[in-house]
Amino acid sequence: MNPQSKLNQIAEEIAQCTKCDLHFSRKKAVPGEGQADADIMFIGEGPGFHENQQGRPFVGAAGKFLDELLESIKLKRSDVFITNVVKCRPPSNRDPFPQELQACAGFLENQIQIINPKVIVTLGRISMARFLPNSKISQVHGKAIKTKGHLVVAMYHPAAALHQPSLRTTIEKDFANLPNLISNVNTHSDLKDQSINQQKEGDDPQQLSLF
Repeated sequence: MNPQSKLNQIAEEIAQCTKCDLHFSRKKAVPGEGQADADIMFIGEGPGFHENQQGRPFVGAAGKFLDELLESIKLKRSDVFITNVVKCRPPSNRDPFPQELQACAGFLENQIQIINPKVIVTLGRISMARFLPNSKISQVHGKAIKTKGHLVVAMYHPAAALHQPSLRTTIEKDFANLPNLISNVNTHSDLKDQSINQQKEGDDPQQLSLF
């Protein structure tokens, strides 16, 4: 089975999933979309109202901003893969509960393994916490950090940036450096893996500035 077929199979499993209570209120599950061999994988937090209606990730106001950010670095949605840590909308767009994150963890891990992106970009603190649990997004955003065998770049969620002009400028600057990071990804191979070399809570993870 080719990678795209594997992703399609995961999407079908997600659509039928009843592992947590989010399936009771969903209209459509949102497994994610994009290239099976994408260099960049974007991982947000969870579907919102419009995503729940359409079954696609980032299609509301935040999604429009994400499209603009991609266009600013000469990319389209079809060039990347976009998904969330949970695949069904939490009621009232609340933060996902731990059991909901756990229920979707296997789906997300399988997607990551199939796509094997050069860079994972987390959008928002909840997505970031999956890879960098002891970090603060204000301290590590825009940094390349190796963890769990992947190069991870934490960024603010586009929705937050829409309401705070300073964050919008920050995320635009972080995005602008993604092409350079992709082109030089092999130069970061000497970074220590933070999931193997666990630091004490409060310590700064080893990171490489994009600036």
